[in-house]
Amino acid sequence: MKTLKLFCSSLRALPCLACFFAIAFAANAENAQLKAKFNEPGNILIADQFNNRVIEVNPSGNIVWSFGLGSNDFSPNSIIGVNDAERVGTCTLMAGTGTPAGLVAQSPNGAVDNRVLLVDAAGKIIWQYGKFGKAGNGYDLLNTPMQCTFLANNNILISDQGNNRIIEVNSAKQIVWEYPAIHTDASDQISNPSGAELLKNGHILISDQGNSRAIEVTRAHKIVNTFSAGGTVSILAFASRLENGDTLLTDAGNARIVEVDTNDLVVWQYLTNTDPLSVAAPLPNRAVRLTNGDTLISDQFNNNVIRIDQAGHLVASYGLPLDGGGTFGNNVGYDLHSAQNGLYAPADAKIIGDYTGLTSPFTTPVACNFADKH
Repeated sequence: MKTLKLFCSSLRALPCLACFFAIAFAANAENAQLKAKFNEPGNILIADQFNNRVIEVNPSGNIVWSFGLGSNDFSPNSIIGVNDAERVGTCTLMAGTGTPAGLVAQSPNGAVDNRVLLVDAAGKIIWQYGKFGKAGNGYDLLNTPMQCTFLANNNILISDQGNNRIIEVNSAKQIVWEYPAIHTDASDQISNPSGAELLKNGHILISDQGNSRAIEVTRAHKIVNTFSAGGTVSILAFASRLENGDTLLTDAGNARIVEVDTNDLVVWQYLTNTDPLSVAAPLPNRAVRLTNGDTLISDQFNNNVIRIDQAGHLVASYGLPLDGGGTFGNNVGYDLHSAQNGLYAPADAKIIGDYTGLTSPFTTPVACNFADKH
């Protein structure tokens, strides 16, 4: 209403009827700006990690959809310690990793949630892999799933970090492919994997976090490429293959987003800890390149999602302003209406409808029909 009052005061010289229509026009414009639509292309899906929720916001930061009940809820009705989310038609795929003991004040003893969930627009769980409160590597069990990627064949790639494996599961919860599977050579092993993307050539790009590298493997489990920015990466949180053939790496340990060419040479980079009010180690968890060339970054312990252009200029920011801090920034927040009133260690953010560099869940966009086939 502040906008309306200012607008009205500027129109005092107009006749009363004209002022009325001007106010009505301004009110409609303001309401239209505040009114947001679910699943609108250009909206942002955010894995608000320690707020135990996934939210969809419009470009202004207004929340138009959410799943999860906040940082004080550790029930199966929330997604605890969510690390990844993507929109699949009108459904949302998400990975809950739980919270370790001693990390967040709301759960000093930790909370276990090892589920990959697919929920519909109403927030109903229509499919899941893994169990709430239980870890394992047997049938329908996971241990700290960090990422989940929906494939066009209706299977799902899961980065099962605690089990040091990437698995592809079908609708019947059968594992149809696994890496490293039966291979025991030391060079083939992965440590704390944090992501896996299906490339257009059929290979799998694995974020081998504990080994600070991204590896490209064939379906026959052969490593054909390795990316580490010349061995400078520390904690490889995520990797994606760009349209130009380069690979975008989220170098969490160096608070850096780095793009490398096919020879692993650095061609572009951006640091997320240069602001004086940044925490020393924000550990950015996910960076994705957008269609227009911008990069969307989940700057985890700075409690921000930021969008930058190719020149490194800030285009947009979601979350409270930076305010220093230790492990976590002092700008932790939670709000039901706007992401601009706070996030809590956002681990992932994606633009709805933009799969640039990412595995598209469909050959063509369709409504969520996964439940009908499962």
